[in-house]
Amino acid sequence: MHLFKKGLSVLLLLFSITTGAQNLQKPNIIIIYTDDQGYGDVGALNPEAKFRTPNMDKLANEGVIFTDGHSSDAVCSPSRYSLLTGRYSWRTSLKKGVLGADGPCLIEKDRMTIASLLRDNGYNTAMVGKWHLQMEFQGSLGKDRDWSKPFTDGPIEKGFDYFFGIPASMNYGILTYLENDRVLDPPVLWTKKKDDDKPRSFGNRINPAAYRMTPPYEKEGGKGWVEAAPSFNDELVLETLANKAVEYIDESSKEAKNGKPFFLYLPLTSPHLPHSTHPDFQGRSNCGNYGDFMEETDYRVGQVLDALKANGIEDNTLVIFSSDNGAETNYVLQRDDYNHYSSLNFKGGKRDIYEGGHRVPFLMRWPNAIKAGKKVNVPVCQTDYLATIADIIGVKLPDNAGEDSYSLLPILKGETYNEKVRGPVIHHSVTGHFAIRDGKWKLNMLRGSGGSLEPRFIQPKEGEAVFELYNMEVDPSETTNLYFEHPDVVKRLTKKISNIIKDGRTTAGTPQAYVKENWELPNWIKS
Repeated sequence: MHLFKKGLSVLLLLFSITTGAQNLQKPNIIIIYTDDQGYGDVGALNPEAKFRTPNMDKLANEGVIFTDGHSSDAVCSPSRYSLLTGRYSWRTSLKKGVLGADGPCLIEKDRMTIASLLRDNGYNTAMVGKWHLQMEFQGSLGKDRDWSKPFTDGPIEKGFDYFFGIPASMNYGILTYLENDRVLDPPVLWTKKKDDDKPRSFGNRINPAAYRMTPPYEKEGGKGWVEAAPSFNDELVLETLANKAVEYIDESSKEAKNGKPFFLYLPLTSPHLPHSTHPDFQGRSNCGNYGDFMEETDYRVGQVLDALKANGIEDNTLVIFSSDNGAETNYVLQRDDYNHYSSLNFKGGKRDIYEGGHRVPFLMRWPNAIKAGKKVNVPVCQTDYLATIADIIGVKLPDNAGEDSYSLLPILKGETYNEKVRGPVIHHSVTGHFAIRDGKWKLNMLRGSGGSLEPRFIQPKEGEAVFELYNMEVDPSETTNLYFEHPDVVKRLTKKISNIIKDGRTTAGTPQAYVKENWELPNWIKS
């Protein structure tokens, strides 16, 4: 009997050690999400860049570069929804454009997010940064505000244990910091966009013009004004967010080493306008204030990477780095004034259906699992993060989650990857227009950019091409429309994108519901 008990104790001990080892193998996960950063705004992707990004380069060189990685949309809010849910945003009520700061959250109640998936599977979860999926504050703009009350429908109701950040892009207002479900400093003052006429700014030479959201603020507002807290200063936002992220890593690392990993979602506010560069970084680059702002952004990324190393957890931390869409229209001035190509050789930028609108830096580093210096040319999308993370922790997604998400884990592990397993990537412009990418072929379901780049829309004349078809292997700059040369490809891709929309999913599985109300389906969708 004594020997039996002793043997049982040994078995239990071995089981405990084995279980603990499996828990420790689950990586910490950090997603760093920049705002309006073009593909060419990383030195490792653009050796001719006119500013330095040593920390982004470190991620690229020590991990994997997806050279054909895409945000799900060419603007902000839709991409953020898709990143967190693994589902295209145009399946929701948001069919075009972006959201504001105050209102019902776009992420539906009970919809799985990366945060809720990980929280339910033993992770600590936190978000530090810009939300821009809406949350609901007491009262309305300039009326009946009660900043002492908690706001609702924010990050902590979507799977995050902890939240610190700002509601949206600064031009949408409610300029104050939030923690969990509370406003830290009531935004009782008012401000509006202020001209940025500093010598290194591009001023009003392009639309949107450069601006700032900085003190002094006013006691009264008007049309186009937004609410601001007395303590809010746009120049200090990146520093504040990075410091809070480092603080979270420092506090979470001990538990992470003992088998309870963490997930940190870090959506930064740069290099989106206002280009509110911290004074310590002003004048440092060879690309005006934009370059200065990018160098500060890279430094903030470095603070996070340094915190991982200092806490001894960098080897078992998966760091994902990407941007919510391509470069803002000032990419034209960076090109003309400084010979810097934010969109690299890709056509267009933010808002556009062309590659410059959504082909973005797409990097992953995980020293324990990813071989350094790897490049992958398979078209992938940020919707794939959810399925990839589920695969990493060994969870099978239910049919009603991650409908547009494919696991990239086989690629990360260096396994043979059948590109045909991944369905097409769907692109989407600010005006609600579509494109489909399937292998080497890209079919834009309109003529023109559908965004900011002129011509925005071309009405085809009789006998002219209705859509734009490009062979991305030989023409990544989208210069030669092959619509008439390959009618079979046009027909096949039109059918594919029609089915992807109507089925409510890209992945295999039961068709899922999507919001159809007040949405006039494109006329090319087959009934």
